[in-house]
Amino acid sequence: MFPLRDHNPTEIFPFFTVLIMVLTAGTWLLVQGLGLSDNALYESICTLGVVPADITGLNVVKGANVCESSNIGMASVLSSMFLHVSWGHLLGNLWFLWVFGNNIEDSMGHLSFVAFYLITGTAAVMAHIAVNPSSAVPMVGASGAISGIMGAYLVLYPRISIDTWVFFVVLKLPAWFMLGYWISIQLTGVLGPGSVDGGVAYGAHLGGFVAGLLLVPFFRNKKLVKAKKRGIVLPRAEIDNRGWW
Repeated sequence: MFPLRDHNPTEIFPFFTVLIMVLTAGTWLLVQGLGLSDNALYESICTLGVVPADITGLNVVKGANVCESSNIGMASVLSSMFLHVSWGHLLGNLWFLWVFGNNIEDSMGHLSFVAFYLITGTAAVMAHIAVNPSSAVPMVGASGAISGIMGAYLVLYPRISIDTWVFFVVLKLPAWFMLGYWISIQLTGVLGPGSVDGGVAYGAHLGGFVAGLLLVPFFRNKKLVKAKKRGIVLPRAEIDNRGWW
């Protein structure tokens, strides 16, 4: 089940959604060398990715692969959000960010959206560390922060239709169904036997999603969200005067 587009027009240009996408793609190009060099990819992930054991100081899980290069520690909580392990990992995250992020930025304002993105991304990292406190395997990816965006979308626009690719057929599904299916996969993953070493940070996804659910009331523009749900278009002057927050 893959989202293609939503039927939820925005009032403002999603400046920071696009900027985050550019910075993330730029990191893949300039820091990770487009994944063309295994050494560059390995070094970037080991140095800038989140290594739970380095953060917690706990013993490394027996048999885990330990990076030879030194890690930047707590700063990796931020840097890891812009790193990826493959083209598929990168493009999938960028697509989900675009489908859901533009509406959340529209519903919060530019700078509030950035704060929300970074806070939910941090919550996702902390959830991953809590689930895997002694792991020496680095975690990277924007999916934790994007999970927070998806949690916010579920709260704000549960009935919005999303064109979704399901087994080579495009169906128009309500957001609550599509996102509910997605979260069920994350729950299955985090409770499954391969939750730690399976290559997918299910704990981070759940942590970011829950953070998004809980924090969105403090960031949303209540008047705008209410108007959009009722199909009311606010006056252009009022939209232009919203400011960066």
